Amino acid sequence: MAGKGGAWKVAYADFVTAMMALFMVLWITSQDKEVLIATSRYFQNPFNSPMDASSGVLPSDNGKGSQGKQSSESKDSSNRDVNLQFLNSVAKDFFRMMHIDEDLADKPIDIQITSDGLRINLFDRARRPLFVGDTAEFTEWGRFVMQSLAWMIDRNRFYVVIDGHTRSGITLPKPDYTVWELSSDRANAARRSLTHYAVDDKQIDRVTGYADTRPMPGEKGESEGNQRVTLSLSVGRPKSKENDPDISARSKKASDKPGGSNAKPFSDASNTAKPPAPLGASAAARPASSTRLADAP
Repeated sequence: MAGKGGAWKVAYADFVTAMMALFMVLWITSQDKEVLIATSRYFQNPFNSPMDASSGVLPSDNGKGSQGKQSSESKDSSNRDVNLQFLNSVAKDFFRMMHIDEDLADKPIDIQITSDGLRINLFDRARRPLFVGDTAEFTEWGRFVMQSLAWMIDRNRFYVVIDGHTRSGITLPKPDYTVWELSSDRANAARRSLTHYAVDDKQIDRVTGYADTRPMPGEKGESEGNQRVTLSLSVGRPKSKENDPDISARSKKASDKPGGSNAKPFSDASNTAKPPAPLGASAAARPASSTRLADAP
């Protein structure tokens, strides 16, 4: 009789394992949003976990006096560490996916980690152009970059601010189509591409064209390093400048002066030039934004 009749033990062990897994899923889904986000990030990057091994998933709550204060400070520090590790992991994974050397001097893509998230500069250089000539039409490389970015943004649920920039000294064929329209059109082309591939419209917070008014630090105005589209990615929705009391007060003060504000909105590109062709027949597009900020941050 030895060795017979033990199959039920294996089945019972499988049943207990399944019940434990079900219990864990139900327990995790009943936790607060912070725990859900941390758990989601862990399973998205299991080999580059954004969580420190000693921090755990759940925040501790010692509850009383100075211990509670220390626990709160430790929790804030842990959250910052989690975000930095997570953002570093996302940046490294993106460079690896694009086959780009992070230490390359004139790399076509530059990623910086900020207090809010990531700032990604997509450069339009002659060696690897992002756009076709002085237009807002993406090259094959540009379409590949935008498709990869859309996947990364959608996967990590980033909110996006898109800024278009140009270099000084560009001569465009039409006198009424200036670098203001070009930078705005390129920023909007990036928005259309992201929403076409994967990104929800609600994740796009702002689209702006700055022409040649904001060169890269240390670069001359006519340098091709200023030809770029900048995407600022944040984990939470960025603070709206329209709701910022300081910026609103400065705008009101400027408008009260004789002659009003020095900044003027440039005309809609649709009245002066034909917009670039959509990237796909089903591409989601919305009216192009062509506003110039009255107060530069």
